[in-house]
Amino acid sequence: MGEAVEHKGYSIQPTPFSADGQFQTCAVITKEVDGVVKEHRLVRADRFPSADLAADQAIRKGRQVIDEQGDRIFD
Repeated sequence: MGEAVEHKGYSIQPTPFSADGQFQTCAVITKEVDGVVKEHRLVRADRFPSADLAADQAIRKGRQVIDEQGDRIFD
């Protein structure tokens, strides 16, 4: 549901989904670690009236999680 963005070697793919007439913040964060693609699904309770707004928030939250946790998100 939006274009993936790169942040510090990670890819953040926004994947907002419809929930109760709004769109919930969700993204998939991926990174290749030791030749293996690791994936983390980020889901937040935040909901927005449009998929674009939810996707923008998912990218912001994804960047924040990467900055705070780095590769630990894959543990």
